[in-house]
Amino acid sequence: MTAPAMVRRGIRPRDAASLVLIDTVEDEPRILMGRRHSRMKFVPDAFVFPGGKLDAGDRGVRAAAGFGHLTARMMEGAAASRAKAEALAAAAIRETFEETGLLVAAPGDVGIVAGEGWSPFRERGLAPRLDVLDFVARAITPASSPIRFHARFFAAPAQVATGEVKGSGELEDLGWYPISQALKLPVIDVTEFVLHEIARRHKGETRSRIPLYSYRNDKPVVRA
Repeated sequence: MTAPAMVRRGIRPRDAASLVLIDTVEDEPRILMGRRHSRMKFVPDAFVFPGGKLDAGDRGVRAAAGFGHLTARMMEGAAASRAKAEALAAAAIRETFEETGLLVAAPGDVGIVAGEGWSPFRERGLAPRLDVLDFVARAITPASSPIRFHARFFAAPAQVATGEVKGSGELEDLGWYPISQALKLPVIDVTEFVLHEIARRHKGETRSRIPLYSYRNDKPVVRA
């Protein structure tokens, strides 16, 4: 009698969030991006937006200002509760500060249950600003990937961020790249898709729903 075949279970995607900061001073928008270190396990040497996985401490953060009405509605329509949506947005803001030195925050108290990553905000008497965020897209990495994320991409005008751009070592070649130049950099398909979404929005083109970039049989599929 042969042994039953083992069922291969897919890896559950981890929640993650990124923040796309957009400088529109010039005719063509410039995007803050950096290159992931070559020793990183996930997409090494690829140019990405600041961001990372949702930490437990992000769930206890109190925002200085909540989502705008449109962003809140879009988040609710993208399979996320209000509390989780706020935690994801907070994670994107925290990761952006950690990786670039830029703060999207306002006077406020992040709360005593916020994680250690929020200490710099607490010391400055600041809390994340969600009212300046737009919700752009979400993406889920392929089921065949050994490292999987369900990422949400937020966007905000560059002028709402304070501080000086200074890398932490996680992102190299950190800088403001015009979209046309960013698309020529070594980026993964999801990043390319989000860049095109930003360009569409800059031209005034809108979607009725937030697009989801995912994969079926390892082939990209966009649902909008």
